[in-house]
Amino acid sequence: MDQTMIKEAVAHINGQLPAKPVLGLILGSGLGVLADEIEDLVTFAYKDIPHFPESTVAGHKGQLVAGELEGKQVIAMQGRFHYYEGYSMQQVTFPVRVMKELGAESIIVTNAAGGINRSFEPGNLMLITDHINHMGDNPLLGPNDESLGERFPDMSQVYDKTYLHHARDCAAKLGLTVQEGVYVGNPGPTYETPAEIKMLRTLGGDAVGMSTVPEVIVSGHAGLRVLGISCISNMAAGILDQPLTHQEVIETTEQVREDFLRFVKEIIRTLPN
Repeated sequence: MDQTMIKEAVAHINGQLPAKPVLGLILGSGLGVLADEIEDLVTFAYKDIPHFPESTVAGHKGQLVAGELEGKQVIAMQGRFHYYEGYSMQQVTFPVRVMKELGAESIIVTNAAGGINRSFEPGNLMLITDHINHMGDNPLLGPNDESLGERFPDMSQVYDKTYLHHARDCAAKLGLTVQEGVYVGNPGPTYETPAEIKMLRTLGGDAVGMSTVPEVIVSGHAGLRVLGISCISNMAAGILDQPLTHQEVIETTEQVREDFLRFVKEIIRTLPN
C-alpha cells in the first residue's frame, strides 16, 4: 500500500477530528447501529475521503464516524468493503492503515456470520478466537513496506488474549451467553453449499462469512490489538434445510441489536490498556 495514499486520506480526516482516536471499529452488516451511539461525532462519507472505495452492500451506510464512545476516542467504519465487490485486498484493508496512522492502537472488528457449529443458534454473539483464511488471497502479497509492518508477521495470537478474557468478563457481568469459535473467511458473494459447510466444519470452522480476515491480517501486520465479534445471523447451508438470504442477515442483527450494543459498549467502557 502506497504511503502517500495513506497520508492523503489521513490529511483529509485529521483536520476535522475532535481528538486523536485510540480505538478503531469496523461494523459489519446490520451492526452499524453502534456508530449511532458515538457522541460529539464527525462524519466522513467514504466517497469524499481520498483513495477510499465506496460500500455497495445493503446494511452498510458507507461512512467513517469519529467521536467519543464510553469515554474512549473512537473512529468507526459504518459499513465495510468486501473482496466480492471487486475491490483488491489492499483496497479492502486500506481503512485499517488509515486508522493506524490516525493514532488507533486497537481495533474491534464485527461481522454477521453463518453458524457452522451445530450448537449455535441465530442471534448468538461469538467471540472470534482464531480464523481460517479461505479467500484464496492475502492483503500482504507483493512488496513489503517495513515502515508499515514486518515481512512475515506472526498470526498465532492475532486475536488479543487479554481482550478475549476481558470480553468474557463483560459478557458474564451483563448476564449474556456468548459463544466462542473459529471464523472462516470465504470470498463470496455466493453463500456456501451444504458440502462446503461440511468441509469447513471438518477443517475446524465454527462460523463463516465474507469479510474480517483481510482486516485482521493487516491489523496484525500493523501492530494493532484485535478483538473480533460475530453475530450469528443464520445457520449455514445444509443445517436447517432452508434457503439463505441477506434479508435474514439484516433481520437477525436487528433482533440482537440491544444485546450487541450493551456488550460492545461495556467492552469499550472497561477496555484495559
